[in-house]
Formats: sequence, C-alpha cells, structure tokens
Amino acid sequence: MHIPDNYLSPQTDAVMAVAMVPVWVHCIKKVRATLDREHMAFLGICAAFSFLLMMFNVPLPGGTTGHAVGGALIALLLGPEAAAIAVSVALALQALLFGDGGVLSFGANCFNMAFVLPFVAAIVFRALNSRLHDKSWGTSVSAIVSGWVGLCLAALCAAIEFGIQPMLFTNASGAPLYCPFPLSVAIPAMLIPHMLVAGVIEGVATAAIYGFIKKTAPSIIVGPEAADGQLAADGTAKKTSLIPTLILVAVLVVATPLGLLATGDAWGEWDAEGAATAVQEAGDDSLQASVGLDTPTFADALPTGDYLQAYSEEQGLGFAGQAVMYILSGVIGVAVLTITFRLVSLTVKESGAHGNSRAA
Repeated sequence: MHIPDNYLSPQTDAVMAVAMVPVWVHCIKKVRATLDREHMAFLGICAAFSFLLMMFNVPLPGGTTGHAVGGALIALLLGPEAAAIAVSVALALQALLFGDGGVLSFGANCFNMAFVLPFVAAIVFRALNSRLHDKSWGTSVSAIVSGWVGLCLAALCAAIEFGIQPMLFTNASGAPLYCPFPLSVAIPAMLIPHMLVAGVIEGVATAAIYGFIKKTAPSIIVGPEAADGQLAADGTAKKTSLIPTLILVAVLVVATPLGLLATGDAWGEWDAEGAATAVQEAGDDSLQASVGLDTPTFADALPTGDYLQAYSEEQGLGFAGQAVMYILSGVIGVAVLTITFRLVSLTVKESGAHGNSRAA
C-alpha cells in the first residue's frame, strides 16, 4: 500500500499533502494536550510496532504481497490522533531512509494509512465494543473487526488514488502518464486481497498485541476503551511494566526476516518495467503502459534509499545474509523511532490527563 513516486500526478500528491496538514495540526495539538511524558515515550514504541508490522510481507491472491500497518493497534492503545502521528513518522522514516513509499507521495500514504485507517478503526471499535465489552470475547472481536475495516478502507482509498490517474492525466496520444490502471482494475486488485488476507492480519495482530499490552501494562492504555470507561478498574490499577512490551518488540525485530519469504511485489509498487509487465499480464488490450513512470522525480535525486537491501543484492547474499540486513533495518527503525519520541517526550508535562499511569 506504499505508493511510490510517479504513480500519482504532482497535482494529486499536492492535494493529498495539503489535505493532511489540518489532520497533522489537529493531531499534534490533541496529543500534546492529552499525553503525558510517559505516554509520549510509549508512542515511540507504538511507532516501532507499526514500522515492524509493515516489514512482515505476506502473500496475497494474485501473486502480490501485502502487510499490516498497525494503525488500528495504536488507535486502540493511545487514540487515533496519536496513531496518526506515530504512523506518519514511521512512514517518513521508511520513505527517507529505506526507500519504501515515495517522498512526493508521502501525503497520500499518510492519508491512507495514518488518517483513514486509525480513525475508522477507532470509530468501528467504539461502536462494537460499546455493545460487546461485557462479553469475554467482545473486545477481541471488536479489535479484529476494527483493524480489518480500517485497513480495507485504507486500501480502497489507495485504489481510488491509483484509478483516477489514467482518467485525468494522459499525453496527447491518450497514453497514461502515471498509474496506468483504471478504477475497474485498481479497486478489485487492491481491495479483494486486503479483504481476504492483509485486513485479517491487521485485525488479528491488533487484537493479539492489544490484548497482550492490556494484560501486562493496562494503565498505559488511554484509547477508546479507557476513554469510554470500559477498562476494568482492577486491571488499570495494576502496576504497569513495559518490559514485556519491549521484549515483544525485540521478538518482532528478530522475526522480521519472515517477510522475505513472501514472493512477488505489492500491487502498485513496481518499478517502471514491472508496471509495464503488469499491463501486459492483465490481458486487456485497452490498457496502455504508462509513459511517465520512469521519469526522474525529486525523490530520485535524494541520497536516500534502501541501502541495506541494495547492498545485499549487490553482494549476492543468500537468505541468511538478507535476513541479517532485514534485522539490521528493524533495529535501526526501532532505535530511531523510540529515541525520537523519547526526546519529544521531554518537552511535555510529566503527568497529564492520565496521571494515574506508572513508569515501567
């Protein structure tokens, strides 16, 4: 779901970036007003969860791959505004340092994964959990459904952004300048695999990790369930320890090479040659390969990219070598995110609206 540069027109990129500005402004104000120092630091761990979950590629129907995002999980833990900030920072890190997602399309990627996903997930979770929280399985089911719906709607938004390109932007001969696939192709290609596989993984991962943190560090949760007074009083009164959560992060880092097992590229994330091949394989004579996907962009001039992956390919490393590079990428990502949010946490009050929290 990471849209590369050149797949969306500069006009589309600009509109999506502008649309995200008021979202970021609102979320920053909300987070600074409601999260204290401990929760702001914990937001860095949440951003690390998102970064790591996006590294676990899974095979999707049609020979492509997909991944969870973690936006629903963070929305349930700390609220959708905090999730929007955490996922946006994780996406920025991926685009600038690891070449995953475009720099110019950063606004579009944030709109889909950092705005639509967590806010929709929070709404769905609230609606379901208000009716099911008194049942032993209610919160888990609510978390699974919220994660599934959030990711599927994010995928739908990405599909629409892809699909309107050949309608709006063509050259004099009618050939598409950017993404070559219309809505009739982009929507089912994106939505169906995410409904069947990636959305399920997002939902299950949300429920599993949320349940784990709710059991081991309940007072750190200030999301919808806490705001609605649905967390058990005896659970939130327990002393919070983030050590089990940090251990879980370490386990995920070590397990990231599992993402290498999924073959194929994510739909819409090809290079220019891959996009042309995808058009040919579609078997639709009405489709034309884009004439602009290989045009250099601002992002191409940046001294950034997935250096670790490029190094492993240049050196012809086997699975073991690539696994080491993957783990190293995970370590770098987690370190940058946790340190960044830890430093930001020093600028906020020690005890805010949720002053009953306890340090690890």
